[in-house]
Amino acid sequence: MRGALLFVLALLAVPTYAFELKPFFASYTADWKQMPISGSAERTLKQLDGTRWEYEFKASMLVASLSEQSTFTVESGRLVPLAYRYERSGMGKGKEVEHDFDWKAKKVQGSDRGKAVNLPLNRGLLDKSLYQLVLQKDVAEGKKSMSYQVLDGDEIETYDFRVLGNENVRTRVGVIEAIKVERVRDPTQSGRKTVFWLAKDWDYLLVRLHQVEKDGKEYQIMLKEGTVDGRQVKGRLD
Repeated sequence: MRGALLFVLALLAVPTYAFELKPFFASYTADWKQMPISGSAERTLKQLDGTRWEYEFKASMLVASLSEQSTFTVESGRLVPLAYRYERSGMGKGKEVEHDFDWKAKKVQGSDRGKAVNLPLNRGLLDKSLYQLVLQKDVAEGKKSMSYQVLDGDEIETYDFRVLGNENVRTRVGVIEAIKVERVRDPTQSGRKTVFWLAKDWDYLLVRLHQVEKDGKEYQIMLKEGTVDGRQVKGRLD
């Protein structure tokens, strides 16, 4: 009897969903509300070898372009950053950021727009791209609120998020059931708003992102097509 009870308790302790990284590719339409011309964006996750992964985001509109790349590894279920690169051109002043994470020396070094970066490296620190994958993982595992330490330029910032609930998103591949998540900011400190929609049936792939900048300008990306672990993303047809 005691053994059966322990077995039941062990089952109850197991998460209902164990998130597993799977390669994906997604392309999006990208729109600025104030501009009549659309752009495009892509997100890609691929495995480089037995331990290292690469996550990349690219976006372009007219003569402006942006690229962001994170190389990381997975240790005991945690996503651990190794290197981060960011480059923006054609939108006012260009911007380049390079961060290298040395976990043995416990420091992160690099540059932010030519300014040297040299900071202590603590367990749990994420780069400005990798937190998005960790957010997918945490939402998949049922968390309702999340908080991350993120290296943003030459400073370590706290990024807070909360789940708002389920919402259907109408995309070019059909209607997709998604989890709606917003970044939590102090309204007295920032007027920016960021909302993510993560597909429940497709390993919580980002299907929509909507952002409002401090000056009121709005930016959105919406899924055009994608694959997860080689499977074509498809939604419900109404």
